[in-house]
Amino acid sequence: MQEELNEFIERALHEDVKDGDHTSLACIPDDAMGKAHLLVKENGILAGMDLAALIFQKVDERIVMNSVLKDGDAITIGDIAFTIEGPSSSLLTAERLVLNCMQRMSGIATKTHEINKLIEGTKAKVLDTRKTTPGIRLLEKWAVKIGGGTNHRFGLYDMIMIKDNHIDFAGGIKQAIEKAVSYQESKGLSLKIEVEARNLKEVQEILAVGHIHRIMLDNFSYEDTRTAVNLINGKYEIEASGGITKETIRAHAECGVDFISVGALTHSASSLDLSLKAI
Repeated sequence: MQEELNEFIERALHEDVKDGDHTSLACIPDDAMGKAHLLVKENGILAGMDLAALIFQKVDERIVMNSVLKDGDAITIGDIAFTIEGPSSSLLTAERLVLNCMQRMSGIATKTHEINKLIEGTKAKVLDTRKTTPGIRLLEKWAVKIGGGTNHRFGLYDMIMIKDNHIDFAGGIKQAIEKAVSYQESKGLSLKIEVEARNLKEVQEILAVGHIHRIMLDNFSYEDTRTAVNLINGKYEIEASGGITKETIRAHAECGVDFISVGALTHSASSLDLSLKAI
């Protein structure tokens, strides 16, 4: 993760700075030192503090960041998350990247926290998905964890997830699962296998084949979800998915599923309002 974070910061700084922050270089004396703090302008859950520290150090090792709050803290308007001091031009160069990351991550953490609170008292866990912003999936999934959610697979490489198109292209559920098992054996892999079911008949087909770890119930009604939970009877993990909203997530959780995947955690979260202000 550290290597990926370093690569991300380098790419992001290159995108923004390239051959120099010419405004700061032109306006700010080379020896000018400054102080600033991160001001919270919207209630929510704070995320991105650890990343901010890495960005400041990458921009200029002379920047000193003093944390007042930490990732995962509940924040209210007027809170100060951290203070920084160092070369004024370096603080300005780092400002936008830090804010972009922290605002996005805090928005996702806040949304995740809100949704997670809706299923308190059930055994279900909130999962994220691959519906993330290209290039910053690592940050967005990090923010989900900070907000109390659980990461699903990070990509196509760390799990075998057999969905409807895979099943149709493979010729059926039995063929898809058997091919996945055979593929893993031939490659020396031991990835978990999840299979999507579109109806109760497909749940029964999956159970008849076996060799999997989780069954995903896609767009099931509450009644069919409860029936599927009884059919599976603890043999495999169960994930509910498909069009689940804040209004419906509690009812899905109470059906007895283990996981509920919510793409909106990342694809629909609004950035939280934060501001870096000179002192």
